[in-house]
Amino acid sequence: MALAASLWERLRAWLVFGVLMVISVVLLARHDGPTLRTARAGSLALTARVEGLFAGVGRFRQAVAENERLRAETIDLSTEVARLREARAENERLRSLLAFGDTLEVPRVPVRIVAKDITQQENLLTIDAGRADSIRVNMPVIDERGIVGKVVLVGENHALVMPHQSTQFAVPATLDVLQQDGIVRWDGLAYDRLLMEYVPKTEPVEQGMLVTTSGYSGIFPAGVPVGIVDSVFAAQGRNDYVIYLRPSAPISRANYVYVLLSAPDPEIDALRTQAEANE
Repeated sequence: MALAASLWERLRAWLVFGVLMVISVVLLARHDGPTLRTARAGSLALTARVEGLFAGVGRFRQAVAENERLRAETIDLSTEVARLREARAENERLRSLLAFGDTLEVPRVPVRIVAKDITQQENLLTIDAGRADSIRVNMPVIDERGIVGKVVLVGENHALVMPHQSTQFAVPATLDVLQQDGIVRWDGLAYDRLLMEYVPKTEPVEQGMLVTTSGYSGIFPAGVPVGIVDSVFAAQGRNDYVIYLRPSAPISRANYVYVLLSAPDPEIDALRTQAEANE
């Protein structure tokens, strides 16, 4: 008896629920009137709206995830395009440099600039060649566009180059068309220009004229491009022009260069060093 009472207590709630469900189904089946149908339609419409709302939330989440995926793919593709463009530009520079090297009659060593310190007045470049590659101090450094600088310090496998963009650098140069000599240096004021001095005001200097090395420096061979005349000023109180040049070989764009294996004559170099020490 106690067992039956315990079982009834456990099943009573479920039996009541089942009976009520049966009565509800019977009532719904027997009273399928317009009011009930309207209520049922309204309930279905409300349910559809709720389902649509949740479906919209799901689609929004999917769209956000897809957008993030596409954004990541776009970044990857942009990086790859930039890398390919840089590789193509580097390939073109190397081809141009190799073609230029074939025109040189001087022994040379192709090198790569591995470091640039071009944020001060006395700037320096580091190249990946040194004594082991026959590099010596005062050897000229050029690329297919023009002069880059000269070697100033040599290690076993690396060397330092003083670029034309250094206040310590100067090179005798010639206005090609006029065959008029002057001195080209960097005044330390602007990174994209060089200064040419000691050209008399009587010379018809014009914008666009090519300036090349004169060959009198004892370092650079004659005829290597230095820059293009950008502007000419007749400064008051001076007998020479102030001529600004656009460098033929901007340091910011120099990557691969040639070191010409032609050091100055040792005797001339010693005399120059002695003269500088006596000043």
